[in-house]
Amino acid sequence: MIIDTHCHLDDNRYDKNLDEVIERAKNGGVGGFLVSAADKNDLQKARDICYKYENCYFAVGVHPYHCEDYDEEFFEKFIIDKKCIAVGECGLDYYRLPNNEPQKSDEKKLQKEVFEKHLKLAVKYQLPVIIHIRDASADSLEILLKYAPELVGGVLHCYNASEILLELAKYNFYFGVGGVVTFKNAKKLVEVLPKIPLDKLLLETDSPYLTPHPYRGKTNEPLYTKYVLQKMVEILDIDESELEKNIFDNTKRLFKQF
Repeated sequence: MIIDTHCHLDDNRYDKNLDEVIERAKNGGVGGFLVSAADKNDLQKARDICYKYENCYFAVGVHPYHCEDYDEEFFEKFIIDKKCIAVGECGLDYYRLPNNEPQKSDEKKLQKEVFEKHLKLAVKYQLPVIIHIRDASADSLEILLKYAPELVGGVLHCYNASEILLELAKYNFYFGVGGVVTFKNAKKLVEVLPKIPLDKLLLETDSPYLTPHPYRGKTNEPLYTKYVLQKMVEILDIDESELEKNIFDNTKRLFKQF
């Protein structure tokens, strides 16, 4: 069975057809879903979705682009819910920072502060953490290594295929692989993928974003994890059923509720 360990089923693009999206996924061998938080305003919707569908869970947090919305008191009302199994997504994303240097410095500082708040929350509740890293590998690694001994682990869902982050595998961090691996310009990820330990690989879609080939340009959905898996099989030169079982075991080891 495949578990989509990072999707945004609360996105309004699924408002009219989520039943069909879930049904297609299950018919295609995808038996579980982790709805990762990005915007605190969607948390209640994410929770409701997870109670409607079997083997569906959610995480609590805010994307780095929304770090000004971090609200610990609000988050803790959701984090104690039995359907909440992780903290995130959270992390650092410097890609869209303004060119104005003083403003850039202030934004980096805020992102780092909010990132650390997420990590402290994960430590407090002993939940895995879902990490988003973009153009910020060195700063992210420095912060994560500071908290790693206290964390139960987590997954790097977006990490620029940066080799320096592979060090985190020693601290029970996993590496999510999504549709980007099927892109023609994903040379860096294709090079790094074989260097990730097999017992630290997870599957994800980031639906509705980053739709894999051959559906690139259309709305992504959990069913399309199968195209990610097929590309990983090609790159790693491994039997598909063996890789699928390996990733399923990894998922259950990190996110024990599945």
